[in-house]
Amino acid sequence: MKKKKVNLRDLKPDSETKHGHDDGHNHSNPEKLGDFRTYLPAFFSFVMMIIGIAVDFFDAFPYFKGWVRIVWYTVAYLPVGFPVIKEGWNSILKGDFFTEFLLMSIATIGAFAIGEYPEGVAVMLFYAVGELFQNAAVNRAKSNIKALLDVSPNKALVYRNNDYVSVNPETVEIGEKVQVRVGEKIPLDGVLLSEKGSFNTAALTGESKPDTISKDEKVFAGSINLDGVIEIETTKEFKDSSIARILDMVQNATARKSKTELFIRKFARIYTPIVVFLAIGLTFLPYLFVEEYVFSDWLYRALIFLVISCPCALVISIPLGYFGGLGAASKNGILFKGASFLDEMTKVTTVVMDKTGTVTKGVFKIKVIKAIGWDEPEFMKYLMAMEEQSTHPIAKAIMEYKADGEDFQATDVNEVAGKGLKGTVNGKTVLVGNKALMTSNNIEVPSETDNIVESIVMVSIENKFAGYIIIADELKEDAHEAIKKIRESGISKIIMLSGDKDSITQQVAKEMGVDWAKGGLLPEDKLLEVEKLMAETDNKVAFIGDGINDAPVLAASDVGIAMGGLGSDVAIETADVIIQTDQPSKIARAIKIGRSTRRIVWQNIGLAFGVKAVVLVLGAGGLATMWEAVFADVGVALLAILNAVRLQKMKWD
Repeated sequence: MKKKKVNLRDLKPDSETKHGHDDGHNHSNPEKLGDFRTYLPAFFSFVMMIIGIAVDFFDAFPYFKGWVRIVWYTVAYLPVGFPVIKEGWNSILKGDFFTEFLLMSIATIGAFAIGEYPEGVAVMLFYAVGELFQNAAVNRAKSNIKALLDVSPNKALVYRNNDYVSVNPETVEIGEKVQVRVGEKIPLDGVLLSEKGSFNTAALTGESKPDTISKDEKVFAGSINLDGVIEIETTKEFKDSSIARILDMVQNATARKSKTELFIRKFARIYTPIVVFLAIGLTFLPYLFVEEYVFSDWLYRALIFLVISCPCALVISIPLGYFGGLGAASKNGILFKGASFLDEMTKVTTVVMDKTGTVTKGVFKIKVIKAIGWDEPEFMKYLMAMEEQSTHPIAKAIMEYKADGEDFQATDVNEVAGKGLKGTVNGKTVLVGNKALMTSNNIEVPSETDNIVESIVMVSIENKFAGYIIIADELKEDAHEAIKKIRESGISKIIMLSGDKDSITQQVAKEMGVDWAKGGLLPEDKLLEVEKLMAETDNKVAFIGDGINDAPVLAASDVGIAMGGLGSDVAIETADVIIQTDQPSKIARAIKIGRSTRRIVWQNIGLAFGVKAVVLVLGAGGLATMWEAVFADVGVALLAILNAVRLQKMKWD
């Protein structure tokens, strides 16, 4: 899936359309809505309108009639009305005739034409206030996503010509040494050259707790250095760094609309001109059927009809609902690559997961040490002396063991192809390897080892079996919790597919409580199994993986979910949803956020259509005034917005 690259330096928080939906309108959206100047036009119009209504009601000034009254209400109208009329005119020049701006302009100017000056001002005033609230709500919904833009580093201290110089991160090359001081952001992905460091990775993972990294381990751009001056060696260019990748995903996510959003937008473009022509008909057609036809009465009804029918509540609150869902997910370390995937997540019935790196840590650890006739520390020193020079992952896991005292040294170490190592430690002959190495040297192996499915390393010293260790991949801390929460979310089937040995896969699946598992699979085998599941009627499959070998299945599944911290770039690029924290328990949270978003969107649709339908009928029958029309338009829009904003307040645990 190719995605358009964006220049991160050109990104702005409001680079999307001003209302968070691409309707082609240039809505007013000031950067600082807390600035009083933003509300000054509406405040001025409100004060002028209230004074005018009070004077009308109490008849306090005999001169407040005729042109004086018209001018007063016109002055009250212009601060809020002129921007809307201007937007409507600009839309017409672009060939877009039927917009909410045109509806509001016709309705309010028409009200002035029939002498309903206070109502004309009131309609436009409340519409303008509604716009301000909508903008504030959009900004609130965007806040979690826009915060990511603030973590993009803007400088890097690079070691060049025997000194550290400050440069733009985009100019730093792979392999250069970068210094990061306390409180500064890591500018590019790399490996830690210092002995250790403590980092705040909240921008990448959504988790605020510090993460301690040791020498030669990976560090990611956007992380904040919490403890001491450190040095890193860059492994990626800035455009390929973790933070750049996240920003790119977020930027693309806001541009991808859900099917509901796209339908509502198309519906509004058909619905609006129909309403305009119905309003014209409501004005003139009664002349043919009503005996005492009064033009101003029917025009007033038509103007009410126009105000009520304005589709603002739909075209604003629905995209806002999806934007709120994307923001809530981002805050929780979950990146959806578009609103459409929020919808797709709600339809998932089967979750298929990879094992290594997805529900396990993908790192070998010593699980069991069984020394026979030796003290454990001494036994491990013999083993570590043999494995010291090996680069095999199992050897690295063995070398993490901490034994007191002086280390042993091995000599004359030779590799026995496919079996293990043979050498001398402290003058004693030592064999380290599998059962085949032991039996080929006539060393008796205990029968208890026959039922061990994990990787096992056997040791003999002076031609006598000395013990064994079991090496296994650890389950992630939240692996069991993940299965429990996925089931609680209503998923009917959980399956594990792995390239690891089937015996190990079955053991992990049994420990976790997975419904069905299969191991020893090549990438094409995984793809075949998932395609079989997807072929079942009404079965929506989400696949969770992290490696390059998972990319084909991530692309083919209904929803592809990648582990974003340890996962490969290919898997992350291919997936539809990214779990930045590498926590499988976040999958259930992603499902919950998707369902809550969809529920709120449909609540807003029902609210908008229901209230508008009732008031439209009342307005056409002459039973509703312009005040009811204002509620049906602006009031319903505000209620829908407040409903959508709830996504930002919800607890997902």
